Amino acid sequence: MPVGHLATVLAFLVVVTVVAELADAAGVFDAAAHLAARLSGGRTLVLWAALMALASAATIVLSLDTTAVLLTPVVLALCRQVDLPPLPFALTTAWLANTASLLLPVSNLTNLLSLHSFQRLGLSQLDFLRLTAGPSLAAILATALVLVLMFGRGMPRRFTPAARTSAPDRVLLGLSTAVCLALVPFFVAGVPVLYPTVPAAGILLVAFALRRREVLRWQLIPVRPVAIAAGLFVLVEVALRLGLADLLARVIPSGTGTGALVGIVAAGAVASNAVDNLPAYLALSATTSDHALRLVALLVGTNLAVLVTPWASIANLLWHERCRRAGVSISWRTFAWRGLVGASVVTTAATAALLLGR
Repeated sequence: MPVGHLATVLAFLVVVTVVAELADAAGVFDAAAHLAARLSGGRTLVLWAALMALASAATIVLSLDTTAVLLTPVVLALCRQVDLPPLPFALTTAWLANTASLLLPVSNLTNLLSLHSFQRLGLSQLDFLRLTAGPSLAAILATALVLVLMFGRGMPRRFTPAARTSAPDRVLLGLSTAVCLALVPFFVAGVPVLYPTVPAAGILLVAFALRRREVLRWQLIPVRPVAIAAGLFVLVEVALRLGLADLLARVIPSGTGTGALVGIVAAGAVASNAVDNLPAYLALSATTSDHALRLVALLVGTNLAVLVTPWASIANLLWHERCRRAGVSISWRTFAWRGLVGASVVTTAATAALLLGR
């Protein structure tokens, strides 16, 4: 994969993280969560559905790490305020951070990496959206269904809404909300990802410099995730040059028949839970980049099935750390067995949607 494309992917990760962090500092996610609580009228299922929609939207537009890192503590704090059990809501953010990350190129680094292959095939970002829409919708709905069936019976029917909180700076809240919403049409229209996100970050940086300068700190830059991603790029490239590409070519099924696509999904799912979805995608894409359906099948496996092992996606690790900081203890054993159920259903639903939409 060209160095220029990888550099663009990493640059986008930095810029969109800055946008998300500043939006969080402005209170966008907190305001959205409390608005959902107020509009739910004290009905737990309505609130849960609203938070699922919020988690899906945050993942789709601002990437899975935004949901895992920034939305998780907001949702857990809301649970404490209204006395709802934290586990279902914590898993809601963890799962949807991954299972809602298929729709747009910006939703996941694997999606951004796949754009190079789509372009080589003469396809656009709109073609990407057309192919991923069905599997993405199926994955989100299946995630919601599994969560409700898994936890719905033990959930209180009603809760007492918390007192309304005011934003620290209404101007920054309004501006940050507008900036985030303004990104949506650019991402859907297939505009190169850095074109809208760089000005968006610039607008928010200037606004915070004028009104809340103390928020601007070097920690806004995601040094650790960028370093991990860059290191994985290098390791996989070395492995491919040393013969991994030839080995995978003999193992991964060819063609776009049902058996081949199911096999690619399964390979992506197993590899992601074994070694992390980013290197899994980078390695397996060497044998699936000859056809758009094969690429999307790989994304279904690498994006949606990563609910079983903690290292299957970086977002899982970031989410668990945020839960720990919020005082919510969730064992990896609980995460794994519940995630195995969720991953099986969600991946099956998305694969079926992909096959039906061919």
